[in-house]
Amino acid sequence: MIKVNAIGDACPIPVVKTKNAIKELGGAGVVEVLVDNEIAVQNLGKMAKQKGYEFKSEKLGAAEYQVTLTVGDSAEAQNVEDIPEVCAVVPGHKKNVVVAINSAKMGVGHDELGGVLIKGFIFALTQMDELPSAILFYNGGATLTTEGSASLDDLKNLEAQGVEILTCGTCLNYYGLGDKLRVGEVTNMYSIVEKLTGADLVVKP
Repeated sequence: MIKVNAIGDACPIPVVKTKNAIKELGGAGVVEVLVDNEIAVQNLGKMAKQKGYEFKSEKLGAAEYQVTLTVGDSAEAQNVEDIPEVCAVVPGHKKNVVVAINSAKMGVGHDELGGVLIKGFIFALTQMDELPSAILFYNGGATLTTEGSASLDDLKNLEAQGVEILTCGTCLNYYGLGDKLRVGEVTNMYSIVEKLTGADLVVKP
């Protein structure tokens, strides 16, 4: 059994820690996770259902929950029938996924929350088994690749793994950030259009 303490961790950290613990098992076994909110419990439950793990949860206190995931030997095995999308992909072809970020915030509502969400989104990208081929930053999103951005370490991590980090030069100049770029390269609208139209999938948080 591997025990994971995710008390106080914001989304998506509890799921990331749990996935890493499952990898450490190297096969069948049990992972026990402590979290402090019901949303984290639900997120872990969704992951367990998706992967075929046995899932149990128990409320230990006002803000303490214990989640137990039991991983079987064949829990990770999947058939082509389980993934219909496979039929549309050429064998050996890696899907070209491009992420387009046009704001320093994610979603509409509270700006501070939006900032937390976009930071969590970029961190979550670093934990994906299949990384995007490129991340495009334009308009307000251009500030995320510049000096002072809370996401620089995660973006540098992605760049080191081969992900193209491209920021609109016109946008950098508009915001007075032309000399503040700290990760990736400057790009132009023509190249942005090429990346978007050439992608198999475009993700816009």
